[in-house]
Amino acid sequence: MSEVKTNVWELTWQEKAKAYFELLKHRLSTFVALSGTFGYYLAVDQVEWMHLLLITLAGFGITGAANIINQIYEKDSDLLMKRTRNRPIPSGRLSVTEATVFCLILLAGSLFLFVHFFNFRSAIVALLSVILYGFVYTPLKRSGPIAVFVGAIPGAFPPMIGWVAATNQFGWEPGVLFAIQFFWQFPHFWALAWMIDDDYRQAGIRLLPYNGNKGLKTARAIMLYTVFLVPLGWIPYEMGITGITSAILATLGGVLLLGHTFYLMREISDAAARRLFFVAIAYLPILQIVFLLDKA
Repeated sequence: MSEVKTNVWELTWQEKAKAYFELLKHRLSTFVALSGTFGYYLAVDQVEWMHLLLITLAGFGITGAANIINQIYEKDSDLLMKRTRNRPIPSGRLSVTEATVFCLILLAGSLFLFVHFFNFRSAIVALLSVILYGFVYTPLKRSGPIAVFVGAIPGAFPPMIGWVAATNQFGWEPGVLFAIQFFWQFPHFWALAWMIDDDYRQAGIRLLPYNGNKGLKTARAIMLYTVFLVPLGWIPYEMGITGITSAILATLGGVLLLGHTFYLMREISDAAARRLFFVAIAYLPILQIVFLLDKA
């Protein structure tokens, strides 16, 4: 298979712009950025809409930079998978140099926004998230499911970053927001990895536990991590961050998500994993909206 399908010099500026946009993984970056916006909104007493926009832009940029590092590093393995071979770098629409320059611009611009409009602490955590995701999690993906645990750390940083940007303080409050998003990633990501396991194997990537086994042991591992979400949904109320209504709804949401892991344990099928994946995708934004509507 040819490593380059397109001559980068033959692209029109519109095609080039589209390639740069795709490089951001804009749906994922938006999803992550809004988690940071959630943390900021939850922490402030009075919302400044310009700051809300700026924290969203900074979060989008920092996530985009991390995604670009991931794609640069995985350009060869992306070429082996149907799901990823048409991404900008393996398809030849952007060179590694172009992607690197774009990444550095995004990283510098996002860190400037954090430092100038918010605080140095939020910028440090944001930079740490890029380092962990791009230079630790990404290389570890070929080493097995330990990569999922490592990747869940930067993946859980966004609401913490938003809180710290608003308050310039670490503490238990951003810690519990981190914990919720950390444990949520295991049912979310392992359900996805279950669904696309064949594609991953083509590139030598095995992220499911127990040697990539799509069986009861893996389903049970997903269930065990999901259990933590049930009590964690109640803790923001106990800490005075949110009200009792959101605590009840968050607990029920955790139980619902947990129930789908038991369904996967019973069915042991791609269809059950897909169902769990979509429930997990819905769980986090709904939970965050509920917390915002019922914040103390």
